[in-house]
Amino acid sequence: MSFRAIRAIKTDAGVTTELVTLTDSDLDIGDVTVRVDYSTINYKDGLAITNASPVIQHYPLIPGIDLAGTVEASDNADFAIGDKVVLNGWGLSQTHDGGFAQKARVPAEWLIKLPAGIDTRHAAAIGTAGYTAMLSVLALEHGGVTPDSGDVLVTGANGGVGSVAIALLAKLGYRVIASTGRANEADYLTALGAAEIIERDTLSQQGAPIASERWAGAIDSVGSHTLANVLAQTRYGGVVASCGLAQGVDLPGTILPFILRGVTLAGIDSVNAPKAKRIEAWTRLARDLDLSKLETMVTTVNLEEAPDVARSIFAGQIRGRTIVDVNR
Repeated sequence: MSFRAIRAIKTDAGVTTELVTLTDSDLDIGDVTVRVDYSTINYKDGLAITNASPVIQHYPLIPGIDLAGTVEASDNADFAIGDKVVLNGWGLSQTHDGGFAQKARVPAEWLIKLPAGIDTRHAAAIGTAGYTAMLSVLALEHGGVTPDSGDVLVTGANGGVGSVAIALLAKLGYRVIASTGRANEADYLTALGAAEIIERDTLSQQGAPIASERWAGAIDSVGSHTLANVLAQTRYGGVVASCGLAQGVDLPGTILPFILRGVTLAGIDSVNAPKAKRIEAWTRLARDLDLSKLETMVTTVNLEEAPDVARSIFAGQIRGRTIVDVNR
C-alpha cells in the first residue's frame, strides 16, 4: 500500500525536502510496522531539516525524531497489532527513516507501549521535548532536590522542553522560576505554573565564576554562558540538568560551583537512553503531567507544512509543542 512522506535529499545545492508517495517496499528495516498518527517538531528536527548540524547521516532519508501510532504488523512477540506506541530518538532522522511519514518500520526495541491515559496525540504533544523534560525532573529527584529544597529554574522556558518542565515541576509542588527572552509570553508561562519570570539576558552574558545562591536546581536547554551562569548561582548541593544547546555547545565557566558548593551537573541524553529509563519517564508523564496544560502548549500542522515549521525553530518563533498530523 502507498503512503505519503517527507523525504530529505542532498544535492550540490544543499539539503532540500520533498513530499513523496512511497510503498511498503520502501520501508526501512525493522520488525514492527507502525501506522503513524502523529510526529512532532523539536529543535533537533530543525537541525536536521536545515542541515545546520549533520544529524542526517545518509540521504535520502525521512526526517522526524518522534512518532506515535498504532502497530500494523509485528514479527516481535512484545508487540501485537493494535498496540498504541511511541518512539523518541534512537536512530530516527539520523540513520533510520523517521516520523514525517504515514507509516514506519522500526526495530521493536525502540518502541514504548503507551501507558494508560495517554493516547497517540498526547504522546506526540509530549514528544522528545516533553520526554526530555521528564528525564530532567527525574535527575533532580535522584539528586535529592525536593520542593522543600528551594526554587527550580527552567531556562528556554517558552520552548517544548521548558514548557513541559514548568508544568511538571509545578504539579509536583516546586516553585518554578522561568527564564525567557519573550516577556510578552509571561501569561503563558504563569498559566503553566511559573511563579517568577526572569529575563534571559540576565543569564546569557558572561558572568562571575560563582555568584549569590538563587536556586536549588535547574533544567537548562540553552547551554553556553547561560548554563555557566546557572551553575554559578545554584545553591549548595544543588542539581542542574543539562539537556540542550540553543545558545551553544560550549561551557565557559569554572569548576568553582562544583568544588565550593558541591553542585551536580547531570547530563540528559534522550536519544539513546535505555528502555527501562524511558518506561519510567513515560509512566511518570502519565501520572504527573496535567494534560489540560499540555493542550495549551500545542499547535498542529500538516505533513506538508512540517519542513517550513522546522526551519523556523531557530528564529525563536515556536512556543510550546508542535504536532505534525501526518494524515492531514
